[in-house]
Amino acid sequence: MKKIAKMTLVIAVLLSFANSFAQIKNAVSETVKIYGNCGMCKTKIEKAGSQKNVSKVTWDADSQLATVSYDSKKTNQDEILKRIALVGYDSDKFLAPNKTYSKLDKCCQYDRVAKVAADSSASLQENVAVQEVKISSNNATDSKNQLQPIFDNYFLLKDALVKTDEKVAAKTAIVLSLSITAVKMESLKTDEHRIWMKVFQSLTNDTKSISETQNIEKQRNVFNSLSKGVYELIKVSKPTETVYYQYCPMKKMNWLSKENTIKNPYYGAMMLNCGSIVETLSAK
Repeated sequence: MKKIAKMTLVIAVLLSFANSFAQIKNAVSETVKIYGNCGMCKTKIEKAGSQKNVSKVTWDADSQLATVSYDSKKTNQDEILKRIALVGYDSDKFLAPNKTYSKLDKCCQYDRVAKVAADSSASLQENVAVQEVKISSNNATDSKNQLQPIFDNYFLLKDALVKTDEKVAAKTAIVLSLSITAVKMESLKTDEHRIWMKVFQSLTNDTKSISETQNIEKQRNVFNSLSKGVYELIKVSKPTETVYYQYCPMKKMNWLSKENTIKNPYYGAMMLNCGSIVETLSAK
């Protein structure tokens, strides 16, 4: 009887997971390592990673493996693992904040495994970019603004496109990508965090696309999408200096500039002054 009862319980759990998974559209399912110890950890991990009709996390304490299923058009593995890290649980991608880990119940404080941040296969150019981002990121921490390196590198990328310099644009996009990765999400304010979760993946994809091509037209086309994400971030965080949101009527595309003079990144010298200011974001 006990075996039958146990089997019935297992079947019920599997059916429950299957029904939940069926409600997730564009479903992707992956297995990842998430560190923890006990049933309390299981509850916290699964609650943090699961969103109704968007994602479902099922974690096993013995193997420390989680099945992560999600709607690939609404979220991604990184976003899910970040949410789990923010409640105190490391994965092989993201470390929980030390303060959050230290507040876990003693039974939940698993052995933390050292992570290697550097990629030995990185190119020399990427290594230089990493050093630049580290300096910029440290300055941002001092000023309590985690997003400033993103804005600074965005404007450098915009300037490269204005000059129709595809090589500098590609290199700058690498630095911008690394400045995005360097953001400590737990340090963001509530409103910033909400927008960050919304635009993080598109910012990551856009900078990667620009860095991987030296076709100026392709770079410019992606820059429009990138500008939309940066605009949402800079608006919610409030800029340290006045920023102008500008519009190209020929391309029907927007961009951000620290100058009120129009210098169109989508045409460069061909139509340098084509465009207008549609919004002024005043310095805080």
